[in-house]
Amino acid sequence: MANGHEVREKVREGYARIAESGVFLAGDQEKQPSGGSCCGGGSCCGPVALSSDQLAAQIGYSAEEIESLPEGANMGLACGNPAAIAALRAGEVVLDLGSGGGFDAFLCGTKVGPSGRVIGVDMTPEMLAKARRNIAAYRERTGLDNVEFRLGEIEHLPLPDASVDAVISNCVLNLSPEKRQVWQEIARVLKPGGRVAVSDLALLHPLPEAVLSRIDALVGCVAGAELIADTERWAKEAGLVDVVIKPKPEYVAALTQFDDPLYREIASLLPDGAITDYLTSADISARKR
Repeated sequence: MANGHEVREKVREGYARIAESGVFLAGDQEKQPSGGSCCGGGSCCGPVALSSDQLAAQIGYSAEEIESLPEGANMGLACGNPAAIAALRAGEVVLDLGSGGGFDAFLCGTKVGPSGRVIGVDMTPEMLAKARRNIAAYRERTGLDNVEFRLGEIEHLPLPDASVDAVISNCVLNLSPEKRQVWQEIARVLKPGGRVAVSDLALLHPLPEAVLSRIDALVGCVAGAELIADTERWAKEAGLVDVVIKPKPEYVAALTQFDDPLYREIASLLPDGAITDYLTSADISARKR
Protein backbone atom coordinates (compact mmCIF):
# COMPACT_ATOMS: atom_id res chain seq x y z
CA MET A 1 0.00 0.00 0.00
CA ALA A 2 1.21 3.52 -0.78
CA ASN A 3 2.06 6.02 1.95
CA GLY A 4 -0.59 8.23 3.53
CA HIS A 5 -0.15 11.19 1.18
CA GLU A 6 -0.30 8.96 -1.91
CA VAL A 7 -3.39 7.18 -0.62
CA ARG A 8 -5.16 10.47 0.04
CA GLU A 9 -4.33 11.78 -3.44
CA LYS A 10 -5.52 8.57 -5.12
CA VAL A 11 -8.81 8.81 -3.23
CA ARG A 12 -9.17 12.51 -4.04
CA GLU A 13 -8.53 11.83 -7.73
CA GLY A 14 -11.02 8.96 -7.81
CA TYR A 15 -13.81 10.90 -6.16
CA ALA A 16 -13.15 13.97 -8.29
CA ARG A 17 -13.89 11.79 -11.31
CA ILE A 18 -17.00 10.44 -9.64
CA ALA A 19 -18.24 13.98 -8.92
CA GLU A 20 -17.64 15.13 -12.48
CA SER A 21 -18.80 12.13 -14.48
CA GLY A 22 -20.22 9.49 -12.15
CA VAL A 23 -17.62 6.98 -13.39
CA PHE A 24 -14.33 6.02 -11.79
CA LEU A 25 -11.76 4.79 -14.30
CA ALA A 26 -8.64 4.08 -12.24
CA GLY A 27 -8.57 0.31 -12.14
CA ASP A 28 -5.92 -2.04 -10.81
CA GLN A 29 -2.57 -0.37 -11.58
CA GLU A 30 -2.83 0.70 -15.24
CA LYS A 31 -5.75 -1.59 -16.11
CA GLN A 32 -9.13 0.10 -16.21
CA PRO A 33 -12.08 -2.05 -15.15
CA SER A 34 -15.26 -2.41 -17.11
CA GLY A 35 -18.66 -1.71 -15.61
CA GLY A 36 -20.88 1.30 -15.31
CA SER A 37 -20.67 2.33 -11.69
CA CYS A 38 -18.35 4.98 -10.32
CA CYS A 39 -15.74 2.54 -9.09
CA GLY A 40 -15.97 0.23 -12.02
CA GLY A 41 -18.61 -1.48 -9.92
CA GLY A 42 -18.01 -1.90 -6.26
CA SER A 43 -18.52 -1.31 -2.59
CA CYS A 44 -19.64 2.13 -1.45
CA CYS A 45 -20.17 3.09 -5.05
CA GLY A 46 -22.97 0.61 -5.38
CA PRO A 47 -23.61 -2.41 -7.56
CA VAL A 48 -24.12 -1.95 -11.29
CA ALA A 49 -27.37 -3.90 -11.09
CA LEU A 50 -28.99 -1.29 -8.83
CA SER A 51 -29.58 2.40 -9.35
CA SER A 52 -28.54 4.90 -6.67
CA ASP A 53 -32.15 5.18 -5.50
CA GLN A 54 -32.58 1.40 -5.38
CA LEU A 55 -29.40 1.04 -3.36
CA ALA A 56 -30.51 3.75 -0.92
CA ALA A 57 -33.83 1.99 -0.44
CA GLN A 58 -32.08 -1.32 0.15
CA ILE A 59 -29.92 0.09 2.95
CA GLY A 60 -32.75 1.72 4.84
CA TYR A 61 -33.69 5.09 3.35
CA SER A 62 -37.40 5.71 2.86
CA ALA A 63 -38.92 6.60 -0.49
CA GLU A 64 -39.90 9.99 0.97
CA GLU A 65 -36.32 10.73 1.99
CA ILE A 66 -34.94 9.76 -1.41
CA GLU A 67 -37.53 11.80 -3.30
CA SER A 68 -36.91 14.86 -1.12
CA LEU A 69 -33.25 15.16 -2.11
CA PRO A 70 -31.91 17.63 -4.67
CA GLU A 71 -31.19 16.03 -8.01
CA GLY A 72 -27.73 14.46 -8.02
CA ALA A 73 -27.25 14.45 -4.24
CA ASN A 74 -27.70 10.67 -4.10
CA MET A 75 -24.65 9.31 -5.92
CA GLY A 76 -24.89 5.72 -4.71
CA LEU A 77 -21.95 6.15 -2.32
CA ALA A 78 -23.67 4.96 0.85
CA CYS A 79 -23.26 1.66 2.68
CA GLY A 80 -25.67 2.41 5.52
CA ASN A 81 -27.97 5.03 7.00
CA PRO A 82 -26.11 6.83 9.82
CA ALA A 83 -28.81 9.46 10.30
CA ALA A 84 -31.21 6.68 11.28
CA ILE A 85 -29.04 5.72 14.26
CA ALA A 86 -28.00 9.26 15.23
CA ALA A 87 -31.29 10.12 17.00
CA LEU A 88 -31.02 13.72 15.85
CA ARG A 89 -33.05 16.41 17.59
CA ALA A 90 -34.23 19.87 16.59
CA GLY A 91 -31.65 22.57 17.21
CA GLU A 92 -28.58 20.31 17.11
CA VAL A 93 -25.36 20.93 15.19
CA VAL A 94 -24.40 17.93 13.03
CA LEU A 95 -21.11 17.26 11.27
CA ASP A 96 -21.05 14.98 8.20
CA LEU A 97 -17.58 13.58 7.46
CA GLY A 98 -16.97 13.10 3.74
CA SER A 99 -20.26 14.69 2.76
CA GLY A 100 -19.92 14.15 -1.00
CA GLY A 101 -22.86 15.56 -2.92
CA GLY A 102 -24.75 16.30 0.29
CA PHE A 103 -26.93 13.18 0.49
CA ASP A 104 -26.94 12.67 4.28
CA ALA A 105 -26.32 16.33 5.10
CA PHE A 106 -29.55 17.44 3.45
CA LEU A 107 -31.53 14.67 5.15
CA CYS A 108 -30.08 15.67 8.52
CA GLY A 109 -30.99 19.29 7.83
CA THR A 110 -34.69 18.49 7.87
CA LYS A 111 -34.26 16.59 11.15
CA VAL A 112 -32.52 19.39 13.07
CA GLY A 113 -34.83 22.06 11.66
CA PRO A 114 -34.39 25.83 11.32
CA SER A 115 -32.71 26.18 14.73
CA GLY A 116 -30.16 23.46 13.93
CA ARG A 117 -27.15 23.34 11.65
CA VAL A 118 -25.50 20.72 9.43
CA ILE A 119 -21.87 21.09 8.35
CA GLY A 120 -20.53 18.82 5.63
CA VAL A 121 -16.77 18.43 5.23
CA ASP A 122 -15.17 16.95 2.12
CA MET A 123 -11.59 17.03 0.83
CA THR A 124 -12.50 16.90 -2.87
CA PRO A 125 -13.21 20.32 -4.42
CA GLU A 126 -15.35 18.77 -7.15
CA MET A 127 -17.58 17.09 -4.55
CA LEU A 128 -17.78 20.31 -2.57
CA ALA A 129 -18.85 22.25 -5.66
CA LYS A 130 -21.52 19.66 -6.42
CA ALA A 131 -22.91 19.81 -2.87
CA ARG A 132 -22.95 23.60 -2.84
CA ARG A 133 -24.85 23.68 -6.14
CA ASN A 134 -27.47 21.47 -4.52
CA ILE A 135 -28.10 23.92 -1.67
CA ALA A 136 -30.43 26.11 -3.72
CA ALA A 137 -32.73 23.18 -4.54
CA TYR A 138 -32.68 22.10 -0.89
CA ARG A 139 -33.71 25.58 0.24
CA GLU A 140 -36.50 25.73 -2.32
CA ARG A 141 -37.89 22.32 -1.36
CA THR A 142 -37.65 22.65 2.42
CA GLY A 143 -37.62 26.37 3.15
CA LEU A 144 -34.53 25.75 5.31
CA ASP A 145 -31.17 27.49 5.19
CA ASN A 146 -29.26 25.34 7.64
CA VAL A 147 -26.76 23.28 5.61
CA GLU A 148 -23.24 24.32 4.63
CA PHE A 149 -20.22 22.56 3.13
CA ARG A 150 -16.55 23.14 3.97
CA LEU A 151 -13.39 22.01 2.22
CA GLY A 152 -11.21 19.99 4.55
CA GLU A 153 -9.70 16.65 5.45
CA ILE A 154 -11.37 14.51 8.09
CA GLU A 155 -7.97 14.07 9.75
CA HIS A 156 -7.81 17.88 10.24
CA LEU A 157 -11.37 19.08 10.69
CA PRO A 158 -12.04 22.80 10.07
CA LEU A 159 -14.10 23.17 13.25
CA PRO A 160 -13.33 24.35 16.79
CA ASP A 161 -13.23 22.10 19.85
CA ALA A 162 -16.54 20.95 21.39
CA SER A 163 -18.66 22.56 18.67
CA VAL A 164 -21.02 19.82 17.41
CA ASP A 165 -23.70 17.63 18.97
CA ALA A 166 -23.39 14.70 16.56
CA VAL A 167 -20.90 13.39 14.01
CA ILE A 168 -22.12 11.17 11.18
CA SER A 169 -20.29 9.54 8.27
CA ASN A 170 -21.31 7.16 5.52
CA CYS A 171 -18.69 4.83 4.02
CA VAL A 172 -15.87 7.38 4.29
CA LEU A 173 -13.65 6.59 7.29
CA ASN A 174 -12.27 3.54 5.49
CA LEU A 175 -10.79 5.89 2.87
CA SER A 176 -8.54 7.66 5.38
CA PRO A 177 -4.90 6.57 5.71
CA GLU A 178 -4.88 7.93 9.29
CA LYS A 179 -7.96 6.47 10.93
CA ARG A 180 -6.67 6.82 14.50
CA GLN A 181 -6.32 10.56 13.94
CA VAL A 182 -9.84 10.74 12.48
CA TRP A 183 -11.25 9.30 15.69
CA GLN A 184 -9.24 11.81 17.73
CA GLU A 185 -10.65 14.62 15.62
CA ILE A 186 -14.19 13.30 16.08
CA ALA A 187 -13.73 13.34 19.84
CA ARG A 188 -12.19 16.82 19.72
CA VAL A 189 -15.06 18.52 17.90
CA LEU A 190 -17.85 16.78 19.85
CA LYS A 191 -19.47 18.58 22.74
CA PRO A 192 -19.55 16.70 26.06
CA GLY A 193 -22.26 14.09 25.67
CA GLY A 194 -22.09 14.37 21.88
CA ARG A 195 -22.79 11.32 19.73
CA VAL A 196 -21.19 9.44 16.85
CA ALA A 197 -23.17 7.55 14.20
CA VAL A 198 -21.06 6.02 11.43
CA SER A 199 -21.87 3.53 8.69
CA ASP A 200 -18.77 2.01 7.16
CA LEU A 201 -17.16 -1.12 5.82
CA ALA A 202 -15.14 -3.27 8.22
CA LEU A 203 -13.00 -6.38 8.06
CA LEU A 204 -13.75 -9.67 9.75
CA HIS A 205 -10.33 -11.02 8.70
CA PRO A 206 -7.26 -9.33 7.13
CA LEU A 207 -7.26 -9.03 3.35
CA PRO A 208 -4.36 -10.41 1.27
CA GLU A 209 -1.83 -8.02 -0.27
CA ALA A 210 -3.20 -8.75 -3.75
CA VAL A 211 -6.39 -6.94 -2.72
CA LEU A 212 -4.76 -4.22 -0.61
CA SER A 213 -2.59 -3.10 -3.51
CA ARG A 214 -5.51 -2.44 -5.89
CA ILE A 215 -6.39 1.22 -6.39
CA ASP A 216 -9.95 0.40 -7.41
CA ALA A 217 -10.35 -1.64 -4.21
CA LEU A 218 -9.13 1.38 -2.21
CA VAL A 219 -11.47 3.90 -3.83
CA GLY A 220 -14.18 1.22 -3.78
CA CYS A 221 -13.98 1.24 0.04
CA VAL A 222 -12.60 -2.30 0.41
CA ALA A 223 -8.81 -2.06 0.68
CA GLY A 224 -8.97 0.65 3.34
CA ALA A 225 -11.42 -1.16 5.62
CA GLU A 226 -10.07 -2.06 9.07
CA LEU A 227 -10.67 -4.86 11.53
CA ILE A 228 -13.61 -4.23 13.86
CA ALA A 229 -11.37 -4.60 16.91
CA ASP A 230 -9.01 -1.88 15.65
CA THR A 231 -11.85 0.57 15.05
CA GLU A 232 -13.22 -0.05 18.53
CA ARG A 233 -9.78 0.47 20.09
CA TRP A 234 -9.15 3.75 18.23
CA ALA A 235 -12.55 5.14 19.26
CA LYS A 236 -11.92 4.30 22.91
CA GLU A 237 -8.36 5.64 22.83
CA ALA A 238 -9.79 8.93 21.55
CA GLY A 239 -11.86 9.13 24.72
CA LEU A 240 -15.23 7.94 23.41
CA VAL A 241 -17.41 5.62 25.46
CA ASP A 242 -20.32 3.27 24.85
CA VAL A 243 -18.71 2.18 21.59
CA VAL A 244 -20.96 -0.29 19.78
CA ILE A 245 -20.13 -1.82 16.39
CA LYS A 246 -22.95 -3.78 14.80
CA PRO A 247 -22.05 -5.80 11.68
CA LYS A 248 -24.59 -5.67 8.85
CA PRO A 249 -23.61 -8.42 6.40
CA GLU A 250 -26.67 -7.90 4.22
CA TYR A 251 -25.03 -5.03 2.30
CA VAL A 252 -21.96 -6.95 1.16
CA ALA A 253 -24.09 -10.02 0.51
CA ALA A 254 -26.30 -7.96 -1.80
CA LEU A 255 -23.32 -6.71 -3.79
CA THR A 256 -22.10 -10.26 -4.13
CA GLN A 257 -25.54 -11.46 -5.15
CA PHE A 258 -25.76 -8.84 -7.91
CA ASP A 259 -22.36 -9.95 -9.22
CA ASP A 260 -20.66 -6.59 -8.74
CA PRO A 261 -17.55 -6.50 -11.01
CA LEU A 262 -15.11 -5.25 -8.36
CA TYR A 263 -16.37 -7.72 -5.77
CA ARG A 264 -16.10 -10.50 -8.30
CA GLU A 265 -12.46 -9.64 -8.98
CA ILE A 266 -11.66 -9.34 -5.28
CA ALA A 267 -13.28 -12.72 -4.57
CA SER A 268 -10.99 -14.29 -7.17
CA LEU A 269 -7.99 -13.11 -5.12
CA LEU A 270 -9.22 -14.54 -1.81
CA PRO A 271 -8.11 -17.99 -0.64
CA ASP A 272 -11.65 -19.32 -0.42
CA GLY A 273 -13.31 -16.83 -2.77
CA ALA A 274 -15.97 -15.78 -0.23
CA ILE A 275 -15.82 -12.01 0.25
CA THR A 276 -18.56 -12.15 2.91
CA ASP A 277 -16.10 -14.03 5.13
CA TYR A 278 -13.79 -11.01 5.05
CA LEU A 279 -15.89 -7.89 4.62
CA THR A 280 -19.02 -6.50 6.24
CA SER A 281 -20.79 -3.18 6.53
CA ALA A 282 -21.24 -1.97 10.09
CA ASP A 283 -23.08 0.63 12.15
CA ILE A 284 -20.74 2.29 14.65
CA SER A 285 -22.09 4.33 17.53
CA ALA A 286 -20.37 6.01 20.47
CA ARG A 287 -20.53 9.12 22.62
CA LYS A 288 -18.25 11.59 24.31
CA ARG A 289 -18.27 11.66 28.11
